[in-house]
Formats: sequence, C-alpha cells, structure tokens
Amino acid sequence: MNLITHQVKKIAKLRILLAVLCTPFFYSCVSTKNITYFQGPGVVDTIRYTTLNSLEPRIPKIQPDDILAVTVSSLSEESNLVFNFANINPLITSNFPGGSNNGMARQQPLGYLVDPKGFIDMPLIGRIQVNGLALEEAGTKIQGELTKFLKEPTVNVRQLNHKFTIIGEVARPGVYNLLDNHTTLPEILGTAGDMTIFGRRDNVMIMRTTGDKRELVKLDLTSRKVLESPYYYIQNNDVVYVEATKGKITSSDRTIQLIPIVTGIATTTVLLLNLIFKK
Repeated sequence: MNLITHQVKKIAKLRILLAVLCTPFFYSCVSTKNITYFQGPGVVDTIRYTTLNSLEPRIPKIQPDDILAVTVSSLSEESNLVFNFANINPLITSNFPGGSNNGMARQQPLGYLVDPKGFIDMPLIGRIQVNGLALEEAGTKIQGELTKFLKEPTVNVRQLNHKFTIIGEVARPGVYNLLDNHTTLPEILGTAGDMTIFGRRDNVMIMRTTGDKRELVKLDLTSRKVLESPYYYIQNNDVVYVEATKGKITSSDRTIQLIPIVTGIATTTVLLLNLIFKK
C-alpha cells in the first residue's frame, strides 16, 4: 500500500510539472499586446488623454441598384399618399444591431430603385436622374421638380438597402443593416459580438466597392492610428474580414488535442512499470 501511495504521489508531481512546463507554451501565443485595441506609441502606454485629429465620414453618392425612400410632404394630403406609398414596409425591420437573420431582412424592400442609368421613376415628375448625387442633393433636385405640381413641398431622401458584411473570427458573422454614414469599425465589431480570442486585430481586411473602383485595405486595430484612418467609417456594401491567428489552427490540430491523452497514458504506463519491476 505504501508503495502504491508513493507512486501515486510521484505521478501527481509529474503531472504538475508537465502542466507548469506546458502553461508558458499555450499562453505565449496570446498576449495583451496582441488583443488590446488602439494602443498608443511606446512599449508602455501611460497616456490618459489624447487629442485626435478631426475625421469626417465620406458623403456617399447614389449609385445604380440603390433603393431610395423618398418622403414627400406638402399641403395636399392626397398627393403625399401617392408619393409615399412606395415607402411602406421598407427593408429595415429590426433595430441596429442584430435582429432576425443577423440584422438583415431577406424580402425585397419597397422604394424607388435606381436603374442602371441612374434614374428613378416617380409619380407626376416621371424619370429623374439621381446617380452621383448625395441624398440631400437628390432631395433638393426632386423638390425643385415637385414645385411644378405641389405647393410648398418638402422632400427627404434616404437609402433602404444599406448594409455591411462581417465574416471570419467574430462571434456573430453575417450581413447587417447600415443605418447611417457615421457607423464606425468598432461599432460593427460590437454588433457582431466582437472578435474571438483567435481574431487577428492587427490585420483586419476591408473590401470596398465605390463605382467601378474596388479596394482592399488592411487595418491594424491594435494601433491608435486607425482612429484617424479614412476607413474608420463603414460604407455601404463594405465587407469586413477578420483573419484567424495561428493559435486557432493550433487549437484545432488533432495532435495538440491528443497531448493530454498521451500524457495520461504515459504516466500510467510509468506507474505500472514501476510496480511490476519493484515486486
């Protein structure tokens, strides 16, 4: 009995030793420096207050395939109903963030579709070109046309099919509504439940299409410089990809997963051999 007790104690000490030796290996892959957002310059960031340069989001321009909600108000209630009928039951059916289907309804929204040539077709005024205009500019243009038919009209234009996509190492990847032009990269990460521990914060990719121009940009979210980047604000149809670290591959490696089992078998074998040869 004493021999068995002695061997059990030896095995317990061996396992503790193995755990101590393996701990630095697992924790060395992830450090606070790798997962902390918006770090300042220097090895140790002791600055408690920083003034950043002003940064304004780019004003988006209307493009073909945009779906516009054009709200008209005038002294004629009947005319208002005619113009605003297309805005009933819009695409946005959930509050930002989240919602059903990861925040993006799947039905075709009502509204005024911008055709491939940049025109929308409205009651009374017919086809009117809005391609390349900001929403406010389009509202002013439509208002000018409506003054020929309505008394003191006011027009508000907004986009119904604004969205962004976030994929990769985040808690809730998916397609989400983009409700305004001031939505930032940290906000959409929060919408998607933030990055997982395996997400590379120093290499976040943004794919952006503007007209016939396609951009692919990589941002370092561990650096405070990203707060002054023109890509800090998310635009319509942006795709954000969070790359996985090497630790994710290691954690899913069957060889690594089998280490505890192999260690247990080895220690048990050592215990049995000691018992056999000491008899």
